[in-house]
Amino acid sequence: MVALAPSLLSASFATLGETVAAFEDAEPAARPDLLHFDLMDGHFVPNLTFGTKVMQDLRELSTIPFDAHLMVENPEHYIDLCAAASVERVTVHTEATHQLPRLLAQIRKQGMVAGVALNPATSLETLRWVGEDLQFLLVMGVDPGFSGQHFLPQTIEKVAAARANLPKTCTIGVDGGVDANNAVDLVRAGAAMLVAGSSLFDGGNPLETLKALRNAVKAGES
Repeated sequence: MVALAPSLLSASFATLGETVAAFEDAEPAARPDLLHFDLMDGHFVPNLTFGTKVMQDLRELSTIPFDAHLMVENPEHYIDLCAAASVERVTVHTEATHQLPRLLAQIRKQGMVAGVALNPATSLETLRWVGEDLQFLLVMGVDPGFSGQHFLPQTIEKVAAARANLPKTCTIGVDGGVDANNAVDLVRAGAAMLVAGSSLFDGGNPLETLKALRNAVKAGES
């Protein structure tokens, strides 16, 4: 079953609590499998978003697993804070560290799933040094930093290549530009987790849009 994760970067920051509570109480078809948090520091990417304190506060409103995507310099400084916020999975960028195996081990030591994100221009070859230790790969469908960008179609080929070359124990996700139009192709290429931001929140009813995305995903799974 493909997991769906709304990216709260695209939600209104003024009403994040209400948004999380609505997802928590939603019917099964409209209830996310994870909630995706993009933590940005204004250095690794030009944007600045929320920090781990926001996740800690929102954790009290929901039992949905939290998925933290660290688009930051010195990601090792955030691991303990993510664990304190009861985050289930932490994804770091291979471009942000020179010690990727050690960083992934640090995440796993805290009992969290360790993931790696790859920018569109970053090759899968950079993963050769982590091998079987890689639990999750997040393929970026846009250059990271801002929501609402157009999906890069070559992402589908990258997902297929990742699925063909990585261990079956590694889950593959896609983040950036995901919507009902490309979900089928991404799932058929091997994606088992989709992060959707502006496509969910720009329409005005994220619960109904999530249901429609789930229906599209089912077509890709069949």
